[in-house]
Amino acid sequence: MRIKDRTFIIAEAGVNHNGSVDLALGLVDAAKNSGADAIKFQTFDANSEINRDAKKASYQKINTPHDETLYEMTKTLELNEGDLDKIIDYSKKKGILFFSSASDMPSIDLLKNKGQGIWKVASNLINDYPFLKRIGSFNQQVIVSTGMSYMEEVSKAMEVLVKNGTKKEKISLLQCNTEYPSPIKDLNLKVMLTFQNTFGVNVGLSDHSKSIIIPAVAVAMGASIIEKHLTLDKDLPGPDHKTSLDLNEFKLMVNHIREIESALGDGIKKPSDSEKKNIFSTRKSIVCTTNIIKGDIITEDVLSTQRPSSGINPMQWDKIIGTKAKRDFNEGEMLEMG
Repeated sequence: MRIKDRTFIIAEAGVNHNGSVDLALGLVDAAKNSGADAIKFQTFDANSEINRDAKKASYQKINTPHDETLYEMTKTLELNEGDLDKIIDYSKKKGILFFSSASDMPSIDLLKNKGQGIWKVASNLINDYPFLKRIGSFNQQVIVSTGMSYMEEVSKAMEVLVKNGTKKEKISLLQCNTEYPSPIKDLNLKVMLTFQNTFGVNVGLSDHSKSIIIPAVAVAMGASIIEKHLTLDKDLPGPDHKTSLDLNEFKLMVNHIREIESALGDGIKKPSDSEKKNIFSTRKSIVCTTNIIKGDIITEDVLSTQRPSSGINPMQWDKIIGTKAKRDFNEGEMLEMG
């Protein structure tokens, strides 16, 4: 999945709105100002998604109150339908694509009714068969994060999506490491190449590291989608702020990606427009190292190569050796034939 052959950059707002529509709209502004192509939120119904006895992930325990349950934390981060309408309308007004990753069946229905056409399968849902079956039935763009997964699980998720109606070419696989922040040594970017070779689909990176360079490296390796968390303030309370990029960092990341895209080129080896002007002055021609009389047999010891390239191309050297001089040449003069 690309936009006009550019990397599709997703600003992951996630739950960094802290349940506030005003913060959510601020994140839309930040995503647009950063140069991202899309902003993605998370839509969930805590009552449908989370068992009351479920425990927080380790990183969530660090960044949120210890006496708060996973259900309680999640409940405070919900966005209702009215909230979503405001965010969707504001995103359209700002000219940035909005979509949200559903976490449960009611949320899928809600987003489908809003006309969403891109579906994100979060890493924790890669083995949720009924969820995948429902998403697959839409035959729309599907982006699958693969954190915490074995290759066999990724393959089975692909099978479910395709079996239920989604064409394979509409599926993109993101390499992901589900730890916040992710250690650089665990990112395993080469998995993207494995996905390409195995499934023949677009690949990308959902990056939870603190690096702003790694996403550009991923693009150089073939990533067509980059997803990265964005926050308005790393010091805000909540599970993801501290491991997200702020606006300035996100801008730098986008700039790095766009520079890499520009540097990759089209793969056709030819002189670039910027260097063509230097060919004449930097390449060499065949010159005479001594005076040569008309009719002399030209040998290697009377020739050399010097700049500029206004004379005979040195690649003609072997064709010239053993021929007769057509006229007199002075030492240092460019050789001419015929």
